[in-house]
Amino acid sequence: MAQNKVPESKGRGRPRAYDPQTALQQALGVFWSTGYSGASLDSIATAAGMNRPSLYAAFGDKHSLYIKALEQYWEFAVASMHEALTDPALTLREALTRFYEGQLSIYFSGEGQPRGCFAIGTATTEAVEDPEIRDVLSDRLSRLDADLEARLRVAIDRGELRSDVDTGALAVLAASLLHSISIRARAGKSREELTELARNAVSVICGG
Repeated sequence: MAQNKVPESKGRGRPRAYDPQTALQQALGVFWSTGYSGASLDSIATAAGMNRPSLYAAFGDKHSLYIKALEQYWEFAVASMHEALTDPALTLREALTRFYEGQLSIYFSGEGQPRGCFAIGTATTEAVEDPEIRDVLSDRLSRLDADLEARLRVAIDRGELRSDVDTGALAVLAASLLHSISIRARAGKSREELTELARNAVSVICGG
């Protein structure tokens, strides 16, 4: 999708140009590294290459900026999930394997210590006291469960799973594994270990 350069509000001298999507991505990186509470508008502005007034004018306060970053992360993560789960050429085993591998690529995409899932790593902490963050997190997790359940139903129709399988419960189990992988990545488990964990779990989900 094309991204347009948007000029900052005019002040003294020439207005400075910035890319709002790039600025939001930089803000997401700060939140991902430090958590919501640990991030300051100054650190976010520095990472985004903007001054605080311009940052506020573009995105609102820190809370509004975090919500936008959280939603952007989900859009990116879900695109990878959707591609894996809806490819009609893949068996259930192949689809789930690609599903987990895609998320592992995200979890290990940063420099240094693996960051895991942005939502699990940052939103779960704030959701206890913040209704808006809690609602966004709950909604996205429910959508993930639904997407997995839909793929499991397709597997039943194709004869890849028994017809009496509880697809709702199995979908929650598959999603919970993803959350566990995220936490274990932040705890220092290697990508190789987590890939093996995912493959073993896929075998259990697919019935051996």
